[in-house]
Amino acid sequence: MTTTARPGWGRSHLPAITAPDPLEQAAVQQTLNRYAFALDQHDLAALGDVLTADVTWQFTVADAVVLGPVTGRRAVLDFVGQSMSTQTDQRRHHLTNVTVHDVQHDTAQAQAYLLMTSNADGNPRTVATGFYSFGLQRTEDRWCITTLLLGMDNAEA
Repeated sequence: MTTTARPGWGRSHLPAITAPDPLEQAAVQQTLNRYAFALDQHDLAALGDVLTADVTWQFTVADAVVLGPVTGRRAVLDFVGQSMSTQTDQRRHHLTNVTVHDVQHDTAQAQAYLLMTSNADGNPRTVATGFYSFGLQRTEDRWCITTLLLGMDNAEA
């Protein structure tokens, strides 16, 4: 699939940013870090730990292709597990420019850029770029992802 991302195409998916309490920001960012590490290590149990039971995932490639929504922790883990079972390379989800905003008592929003790399046979390369928009909910002891939108600039190479 060939899709060309136009400059600024993701702006409509990313709300305005306000500054949260630094401790809340760090706690939310830790959840996003745990999410990325779980994906990279193919650790579905760890991934499940950062998702709410009713999580909803949606994906778009430059607003030209839409996948999902995938709803519910079990459905998301099955979806991710199927994808992982076909990967023969080591993927790394680099989340950069993380912003946390709209932190309320038990909800928060976050955004991050994605740089996905792959290393197969000792040859590192960029697989995809894009952004994430996360909705999070506070549980008893941590923040968990309740909504996730992944906007990719290109289909995975």
